[in-house]
Amino acid sequence: MSTGDLVLTSNDDAVRIITLNRPDARNALSLALQSALAAALHAADDDDSVACVVLTGADPAFCAGLDLKELGQGVAPGTLAQADSPFTALATMRTPAIGAINGACATGGLELALACDFLVASEHARFGDTHARVGFTPAGGMSVLLPQAVGLRKAREMSFTGDFVDAAEAHRLGLVNHVVAHHELVAFTTAIGNNIATGDQDAVRALKHLYDEGTLLAPGAALELELDVFRNRRLSAETIEARRAGLLERNRGHS
Repeated sequence: MSTGDLVLTSNDDAVRIITLNRPDARNALSLALQSALAAALHAADDDDSVACVVLTGADPAFCAGLDLKELGQGVAPGTLAQADSPFTALATMRTPAIGAINGACATGGLELALACDFLVASEHARFGDTHARVGFTPAGGMSVLLPQAVGLRKAREMSFTGDFVDAAEAHRLGLVNHVVAHHELVAFTTAIGNNIATGDQDAVRALKHLYDEGTLLAPGAALELELDVFRNRRLSAETIEARRAGLLERNRGHS
């Protein structure tokens, strides 16, 4: 299935794969693509059969950022309603989202990637923040999310210079969790998504909420939030025993 031609969607068991599909424009985020992507993300989040989203791009790039050609024709940035913003969609999703970064990932595209819960990179991936080269400042979370991923000083260097880091350096910095062969990228990332699907989905979503909200709070408030979520979750003794047995069985398979 698809959301127009700009965004392609498919399912692999409990994983919804969403692909940016403007390859001739390096998947630059036109207003139409942003709206289509937001709609696809909302649809995935509203579907209880979807346990994880994998976000990727049609080769050769993941996403070049905002569509500068469109902006150069007088389209004002930041004109989308929040409901049509993929950045808002990713920031508010209950469903985990993994970025499968297949190529160049720049500026607004990097913000899109950073809004995912974590990233897997192809060996072809490259990451850069070119806001300063174009003359914009970020509005999709770069100044918050990039320092969280790579540290404040490296984030400043990337943003001030506009220089790119390759996949191996991104892995060393902690920006991506894995680097894999290009042809294995989507299958590898989808396998992680289906692994997530084998867990208790209410717990996974509660954990995502804790990580999303807790990182924005002072440590004391974050710990209070964690305790509140813990106290409000109630599991029966039978459920706990069944989960314990399942965990033991899973651990035997990994021993």
